[in-house]
Amino acid sequence: MTAELGLIEHLTIALGAAFVAGFVVARVGLPPLVGYLLAGVLLGPATPGPIADLALATQLANIGIVLLMFGVGVQLSVRELLPVWREAVVGVAIQTVILTLAGMGLARLWGWTDTSGVLLGLAASSASTVVGTRVLMERNLLDSTPGRLAVGSLIVDDLQTVVLMLIVPSVVAGVPGARELPWFWAVAISLGKAFVFGVLMFFVGARFVPWLLLQVARIGSRELMVLGVFGVVLGVALLSQSVFGLSLALGAFVAGLVVSESDLSHHVAAESLPLRDAFSVLFFIAAGMLFDPVFTGTHLGPVGVFLVMVMVFKPLIFVGTVLALGHSWRTALLVATTRAQIGEFSFLLGTVGLSLGLMSTREYSLLLAATVLSIGLNPAMFHVARLLEGWEPVSGLSSLRRAAPGAEPRLTAGEDPERLRGHVVLCGYGQVGRVIAHALSRRGLPFLVVDQDRRQVEALRRRGIRAIYGDAGHPMTLDLAGVGRARAVVVAISDPIVARRVADHVRKANPRVAILVRTQSEAERAVLERLGADEVVLADLEVGLEMVRHVLRRFGISPLEIQGFVQGLRSSLGYPTAEGPRV
Repeated sequence: MTAELGLIEHLTIALGAAFVAGFVVARVGLPPLVGYLLAGVLLGPATPGPIADLALATQLANIGIVLLMFGVGVQLSVRELLPVWREAVVGVAIQTVILTLAGMGLARLWGWTDTSGVLLGLAASSASTVVGTRVLMERNLLDSTPGRLAVGSLIVDDLQTVVLMLIVPSVVAGVPGARELPWFWAVAISLGKAFVFGVLMFFVGARFVPWLLLQVARIGSRELMVLGVFGVVLGVALLSQSVFGLSLALGAFVAGLVVSESDLSHHVAAESLPLRDAFSVLFFIAAGMLFDPVFTGTHLGPVGVFLVMVMVFKPLIFVGTVLALGHSWRTALLVATTRAQIGEFSFLLGTVGLSLGLMSTREYSLLLAATVLSIGLNPAMFHVARLLEGWEPVSGLSSLRRAAPGAEPRLTAGEDPERLRGHVVLCGYGQVGRVIAHALSRRGLPFLVVDQDRRQVEALRRRGIRAIYGDAGHPMTLDLAGVGRARAVVVAISDPIVARRVADHVRKANPRVAILVRTQSEAERAVLERLGADEVVLADLEVGLEMVRHVLRRFGISPLEIQGFVQGLRSSLGYPTAEGPRV
């Protein structure tokens, strides 16, 4: 493919190659993401065959990044991210310092300059927001506590990289083209711009954007709604980049957070989903086009060492940090795994270093090779993390977490665990958990909440509600919650792995307890039932049945007849109609 080809030809060849490669690797059990990167390698200038237009592919990939980050922002909310900012900032700061020192050590070992080592370390500390959030979304973990902490750290990464790109030219003395503005003023100006942008969006945009989309929704035109959504997303992203010097991805994410606070958020997310997925594939194609197999083959030693630093040493740093902050072993593994790669903004930081003469083409090629390889191997790291979830040495990490102030799971002050009998153990206090807790409170039924959000647990305790801070999937936490003496265990967490672990342990600990679990898929429902869940609630099914009730009511059908019809409909679809736990 040559540069003379038009946009349609480039899109056809790029997306067609991504489809074929993704389909092939998926058939052999690998994530489709690996196939998208492979398609980029095959279309890149370093391999024989058709050559894609990298500049055009990068521009199209930027649209995918913008749409993907907007979708992530819509699915989250400001209130959910605020509690994890402290952990995210501390974790990223510690990781950046250690990796920068490690980069300098490697540079001296290989006979390179300290400046290039610093830049390599800073680039290695950055993780791809696109890769991390996409993997979390595929595993339905974005709305979990570990998912929110992982996204928070990725956003902090983006902010840090933006600031670094602004101050690097200023802190290097005697480099041609470096700006004369003192570095501390550069930092102050960058942070000031970010603050002004945040204030503008959350005090002006938070009112104007939802109002605008609401006016469009009232017209009833789907085409206008799609245009309105994309206009807002691209406009805010461009504003953040051109006026405030921030990244397109960060601007799109903030726009999504603004929309998430309105009741149109789910509708907007659905409208942007198809184009978001298609264009985000172009990001991985563009990344694959940067890969140079010849350079990698001739520099296997440095590439391999740098890759180990990114995919092993960096996650270990974050595991230790997250554990020290009082989170569970599983949370630490998940957050660290999302960071086991190098981010797209490292390209920009490396480009700045290359243009200023701080990094040679050799070191820049090393950065590109490690970036593409780490992105391609990152999905495999999640399988490794899953194998390690059940391993937590009691004398080591577990005892360290129990010794950390406030990190251990415990009941409310003065509450004797042995006194809790015939209660409900409610795992998760998100949107679903809050409804269940409210219903139990109104009926005066005893219950206990298990949640990983420390602030949420403390707020519940202040209200007099029994609560445990800890990982609901950990046997020690479940035993402390008294599942052996409980009447029912309700899993209101959307994380399928946690749901499996809860069902498995609880059924072994108490064969007579009722286990109720929420899930999103038929396949997961079958797994949970095999593990001992009495009732698995499919969210989409229940939404559909509730909508059927509303429709039938509009036709004057009596509530009793509607109830019978819905039960029959449920039975015809293969779901149980009679409720009742094991006795």
